[in-house]
Amino acid sequence: MKTILVTGGAGFIGSNFINRHLERYDGYHIINLDKLTYAANPEYLKDVECHPCYSFIQGDICDAELVGSIMEQYRPDAVVNFAAESHVDRSIGDPGIFAVTNIIGVMTLMDAARRSWRDAGYEGKIFLQVSTDEVYGSITNDQEPFTEESPLLPNSPYSASKASADLMVRAYIKTYGFPAIITRCCNNYGPCQNPEKFIPTCILSAMENKPIPIYGDGLNIREWIYVQDHCDAIAKAMFEGVTGEIYNIGSSEEFSNIDLAKHILAIMNKPLDLVQMVNDRPGHDFRYALDSRKAMERLGFKCSRRFEERIMDTVKWYLSAYSGHSA
Repeated sequence: MKTILVTGGAGFIGSNFINRHLERYDGYHIINLDKLTYAANPEYLKDVECHPCYSFIQGDICDAELVGSIMEQYRPDAVVNFAAESHVDRSIGDPGIFAVTNIIGVMTLMDAARRSWRDAGYEGKIFLQVSTDEVYGSITNDQEPFTEESPLLPNSPYSASKASADLMVRAYIKTYGFPAIITRCCNNYGPCQNPEKFIPTCILSAMENKPIPIYGDGLNIREWIYVQDHCDAIAKAMFEGVTGEIYNIGSSEEFSNIDLAKHILAIMNKPLDLVQMVNDRPGHDFRYALDSRKAMERLGFKCSRRFEERIMDTVKWYLSAYSGHSA
């Protein structure tokens, strides 16, 4: 049986990955290392907590002693790193913690994996760094989507910390022959996402007939992918990806923030005047868009269903999960 160390597995994307992987694949033992910060929720994993192929360890990826002991005890064949500080607004207020977790934490994981794997010559091992489209910076409406060769031009402390981690992964690949892959994904949505994120904020605010805050003029554009599609792409990269490669993971479905908020309100039969414009965020990127042809052609990745269907599923999930809220 092969072993996968998943870091940050009690968060939104990590928990979806673990649930999805244990449901779809046999012959894998998953070790979940998570610090259980505000962004994590063990309830996301209640369906697998007693699964014979699942183990949970509470801890910090920056704890070199702990990470080293996990690598020595379990000898994982793969490390999939979801662990990160990822809220842009929080990074503006406290950039230091983003640098520690998103850069030092990644180095700590890679150093432990390097020590554990190098005697075997890295054969059959893979370190997968889950990154973001935000490392590329911002583009305008008339510019082509980012490719894997696009320069890294981050504009927030969060995206700068993720870009720094990506560059460190590249350095380990080039310097040590370290077996790593980087995936960069667009905005995720779906069940169990932290209420601070945009789509949950829209849904939960509308449920309580509260204003939905939209930065600036609301015309900023994001590309959106359903979280399970992202998780399937990560699995494909882990199984079929080539060491040293980067894979963009996107849906090609883009929406302005204000249009998306209004669409959710329409689904919920709520008045459009719940949208409330607020002062823009410092350094707010205008548009993210990914060219995902490499992942589609080389990994066989494609989204399972269109946004229109998936956003309906997502709204229904929140209505059910938060049914105690007043509507």
